[in-house]
Amino acid sequence: MSKITLRVNGKAQSVDADGDTPLLWVLRDHLGMTGTKYGCGVAQCGACTVHLNGEAVRSCQVPLDGLAGANITTIEGLAAKGGAKLQALWHELNVPQCGYCQAGMLMAAADLLKKKPKPSDADIDEAMTNICRCGTYPRVKAAIKRAAGVAA
Repeated sequence: MSKITLRVNGKAQSVDADGDTPLLWVLRDHLGMTGTKYGCGVAQCGACTVHLNGEAVRSCQVPLDGLAGANITTIEGLAAKGGAKLQALWHELNVPQCGYCQAGMLMAAADLLKKKPKPSDADIDEAMTNICRCGTYPRVKAAIKRAAGVAA
């Protein structure tokens, strides 16, 4: 066990856990932040996507070791980091169906818009590799395009 301090949604958080504990479980089990979801555990589905030092990562595969001082943004903190418009559009366009994957989808979409403020369809297809079992991909794309001010 090791005690590590990291910044989650702008707040310093101390965590006492094994160094090989995935960030996903640190967030959910140690910090009680359940917005980030477990999907597959092998970084394929994207349900666990968070921002680590400004980059989208699959938190199920990021060990606690090496995260001392890291800045992490979860779905709970996305609005404060400029994601409120994207979240509002997600709701307005009825993007979520079951909703399970949507926190990860939003985190990936926010990362895309930060890197490419006016993404093309190809940019969206390349960046949005998260899996949605309900198949809401057309609504995801529409919400991202509207957030970017790009014609759908």
